[in-house]
Amino acid sequence: MIGDNVSISVIEIRGDQVRIGVDAPRTVKVYRREVYDAILAENKAAAESKPVLPEVNFGGIRQESASLMAGNG
Repeated sequence: MIGDNVSISVIEIRGDQVRIGVDAPRTVKVYRREVYDAILAENKAAAESKPVLPEVNFGGIRQESASLMAGNG
């Protein structure tokens, strides 16, 4: 048991492989370690990336949103 509402069970042992089962509420996210690490890496990359802003047309005057936001417009 993990806490009061998550249980781990050995489903099958075959050679050097073990299958486990996890019984947890739907609100509890359960990932294999390599999947969890990939999610963390993707979230970190997204948080560190610069947003790409669309080009904006103001009545025939076209400027990129980034230059407007930077006060260069």
